[in-house]
Amino acid sequence: MRSLLMIAALDMALAILLGAIGAHALAGRLSAQALSWWHTASDYQIYQALGLMALSTHSRIGTAPMIMLLLGSLAFSGSLYALALGGPYLLVWVTPVGGLSMLAGWLWTARNAWRKA
Repeated sequence: MRSLLMIAALDMALAILLGAIGAHALAGRLSAQALSWWHTASDYQIYQALGLMALSTHSRIGTAPMIMLLLGSLAFSGSLYALALGGPYLLVWVTPVGGLSMLAGWLWTARNAWRKA
């Protein structure tokens, strides 16, 4: 579980860095829509990193749901970051897959917590 905590902490650091880049370096360079995507991506990445940090201290939850949460966050936020920077519009299909993965990871976590309580 220590490695998941490390990954979550690195994810949080990356989210803060990317949020700062969006607020300072990209403001005025990207459209309002692109900045909105960037802001949403960094917000969700921070929320997921916080959740992963909390879950990493609970070995009874299992690593599989946490991996699903991490992959979902990467797909969701990563696709929005890429779209904001002018990535291919086909990435709009990756964003909801990432969101569904995050949702599934949290539901899986709830299930495991219920069964192991």
